[in-house]
Amino acid sequence: MAKSPSSQFVCQDCGAVTRKWAGKCEACGAWNSITEEAAREEVPKGLTAGKGKRIEFVGLEGSAAPLSRWQTGIGELDRVAGGGLVPGSCLLVGGDPGIGKSTLLLQATARLSSQVSVAYISGEEAVDQVRMRAARLGYAKAKVALASAGSLRDILASLDGPDAPQVVVIDSIQTVYADNIESAPGTVSQVRACAAELIRLAKRRGFVLFLVGHVTKEGTIAGPRVLEHMVDTVLYFEGDRGHQFRILRAVKNRFGATDEIGVFEMTEGGLAEVANPSALFLAERRGNVSGSCVFAGMEGTRPMLVEIQALVAPSSLSSPRRAVVGWDTNRLSMVLAVLDARCGLALSGNDVYLNVAGGLRIAEPAADLAVAAALVSSASDVPVPADMVVFGEIGLSGEVRAVAQADTRLKEAAKLGFAQALVPARPRKDKGGAAAGASPLAIRSIGHLQDVLGLFRHE
Repeated sequence: MAKSPSSQFVCQDCGAVTRKWAGKCEACGAWNSITEEAAREEVPKGLTAGKGKRIEFVGLEGSAAPLSRWQTGIGELDRVAGGGLVPGSCLLVGGDPGIGKSTLLLQATARLSSQVSVAYISGEEAVDQVRMRAARLGYAKAKVALASAGSLRDILASLDGPDAPQVVVIDSIQTVYADNIESAPGTVSQVRACAAELIRLAKRRGFVLFLVGHVTKEGTIAGPRVLEHMVDTVLYFEGDRGHQFRILRAVKNRFGATDEIGVFEMTEGGLAEVANPSALFLAERRGNVSGSCVFAGMEGTRPMLVEIQALVAPSSLSSPRRAVVGWDTNRLSMVLAVLDARCGLALSGNDVYLNVAGGLRIAEPAADLAVAAALVSSASDVPVPADMVVFGEIGLSGEVRAVAQADTRLKEAAKLGFAQALVPARPRKDKGGAAAGASPLAIRSIGHLQDVLGLFRHE
C-alpha cells in the first residue's frame, strides 16, 4: 500500500523523521520505534524578516521587582526546585509508574492552595479517583480545582483568562492531545506540540506549570528529548516501589542547582519528608561485618552518609561476575585494576558484588576510597571500624586525592556519632581545614591505596 504524500515516519524515542519505515532508527538505534504520522506543514519559502513584527529590545537592568518564590510547604521539594517555585516557570516531573509522582504533586498543590489558586488536571484518572487519593492523604478539604480532561484546546481555553490559576498540574503530558494533529496521544508530535502550547501560555499568564512525564524502560522521560530543553526544570523521582525511600533529583534547573536531591519516605499517609537522610540510610546498618563501609558523600549542598557493601567470593566461572547497584560499573573496574596493579591484591578470579544501601545512587568519585576499603575488608574478612567514615578519590597510580567540602562531610559524621575518619592526606599548601585537626573526629590521613591494605593487616 503506497503511503500518502502527506505522511511521514517519526521515531517515538528521539523524534527523528525518515521518509520510509524502518525497523531500526538510524539516529538513536531504537528498534520498532518508528511510526507513521501526518506530516507537519512546512514554512512557506520566501519568508523574510520584513513580514514579521519587529522585536522590542530592552536592557538587562529592568525596573520591575524581582520575582518572589512560592513555598510549597514541602521543604524537600522546595530545596530541589532551588528554594521555591518561580512564577511563570515550567517543571517536568518524571519517574517510574507508581513511584509517587501524582501523590507528591497532589500534596504540594493541596498545601499551596492556602496561599495561591491551584488547578489539578488529570488525563489518567477521573475526578472521583483523585478525590479518593486526596481523602487518603488528609487533604479532602483543600481548595484545589480538579478536572479530568485531555483535549489541549479545552485546557488552553480554561486556563487562558484573567481568573487563571497560579499553579497548574498536568498529569500527564502524554495524555494531552491536539485535535489538529493526526496522531495518537503520547506520540512525539503530540507531546511536542502540546507541551509547547502549554509552556507558552504559562509564560504569558505567569503561572507555575507542572508537567508529569512517563519514563521509558531505560529510565529517561518518554517523548522527544526536546521536551527537556523546553522546560525550565527537570525533576526525576527515583526509588524502588518495594522500598520506602524516594529520591527527587534535579537534572536541570534554570533557577537553582542541578545537584540537589530531596529524600522522601512512602508512608500510609503519603510521602513524608526525611529531614536527616543520613540517619535513615544507616538505621539498619550492623557493625563488625566485613565488607561494609560508611561513605561521607555530598548531594548538592547536603552532606549524606550512606553504607557501601561489598562481597568478594570465589568464582567457579571463567568470567567472574561483577554486579553493581547504585554505583558506576566502570568505576568499580578501575578500582579493582588499581588494587591489582598497584597494591598486589588480585581479585580478578573472584565474583565481586557492590551495593549502595538504601537505594541511593552515588555519582561522585569521592566514593572510590570507601569502595576500596569495603573490597579489602571483604577480601581479608576484617571489618572496617564501625565508628569510621571514609571518603577520597583514587588515581590510576594508586594515589588518594583530596575531595571538595571535606569539613562539611566530617561535621555530618561527627553529628551522627562517628569517632574517626579515613581521608586523603592534606596537601602541604593547606595550612588549616577540618582534615588538619579542626574536626572532633580522629583523622587518619593516607596518601596511597597501599596504606588501606596496611590498615587492615594491623587490625
